[in-house]
Amino acid sequence: MNARPSTLPTPQDRGAAGEHRALDWNVAVATAVRLMKPGPEVPRPEAEQAVRSLRRFSVEAESHVRELTGLGLDLPIAEGDVVDRPAWVRGAADGLAELTDAALSTADSQLLRGNDLLGGIGARGAGVQAGVVLAYLGGKVLGQFDPYGESGVAGQHGRLLLVAPNIVAAQKSLGVPGDDFRMWVCLHESTHRLQFNAVPWLREHFAESLGTLLAEMEGTTGELLGRLPSVLREARSARSSSGDSSPGMLGVIELLQTPSQRAALDRIIAISTLLEGHADHVMDAVGPRVVPSVGTIRQRFTERRKGGGLLDRVLRSLLGVDAKIRQYAQGAAFTGHVVDAIGMADFNAIWTSPDTLPTRAEIVDPDAWIRRVHG
Repeated sequence: MNARPSTLPTPQDRGAAGEHRALDWNVAVATAVRLMKPGPEVPRPEAEQAVRSLRRFSVEAESHVRELTGLGLDLPIAEGDVVDRPAWVRGAADGLAELTDAALSTADSQLLRGNDLLGGIGARGAGVQAGVVLAYLGGKVLGQFDPYGESGVAGQHGRLLLVAPNIVAAQKSLGVPGDDFRMWVCLHESTHRLQFNAVPWLREHFAESLGTLLAEMEGTTGELLGRLPSVLREARSARSSSGDSSPGMLGVIELLQTPSQRAALDRIIAISTLLEGHADHVMDAVGPRVVPSVGTIRQRFTERRKGGGLLDRVLRSLLGVDAKIRQYAQGAAFTGHVVDAIGMADFNAIWTSPDTLPTRAEIVDPDAWIRRVHG
């Protein structure tokens, strides 16, 4: 497997982005690797076959995605990196460091003091907390496209990571054909790679949007926590009168925010929901000619997303994993509705500019996006 050790810049490293860094990613990586469980025991021949097929499918899958979407037909295709869990942690930390540095470099440095954003817990403390999250996710993530990594191929940006032990474990747990499941995973991640490479402004726009959100977070952690009791009382009152269930962690965060902070968060949620939903739509729409058991895989995988023990469900809620799952469903429903209504070619108008991306309200009302963009 392609485990690539790396040492990330520390909070003391200077430079335009380094001035803002308030999280020690090396501590995060060390913490995650120490806490993370080892992958499943797999016979060596089986493991080697899985690695070979994942490398091959990472290229073949993108060809299928390009044929379906019409995007990036002339771009080169880089082979994905097949990694183990520790290598994924290093790659994810590297990508997150690059993303946050890019985001913070677009924001007003006077509003981005590390003590305000992280409540004075310190770079090492923040690194430990991030490492705990990475350790949990390291046993779950099947694949990831890092738009800010290096592909090693001219004309291709980003790094596609495929976590072999997690893919093998998930496939065995679902009881589905190995090659079908590996291709299905590669279709999803290859769609993300194509999104960011066929739409050249998307990387910078995503970082700028995140930077705007962070710049809006100019209140200290103490001020946010000071608003928490009244926010929770209002939420409980609203639920008791309406009969609604808990708003969840994301709902509480939104209630704590000012209107400008909520608008910035809405932009990030809309972008990520579109990207995840579009990838989910594509991986299924490629269809049984490429993945014969796609229907069975989707059904069992959806059930798997809902499962887990009590502790697992609590952690998923706290870490935002459940919100991410809802993003897949909302984004896929948006994409499917628009493609069914006006076709893939007209759907691709979505990639014209930041102004043609859907708003968060349009994600759940796709006809509103069609009217706004296509008249």
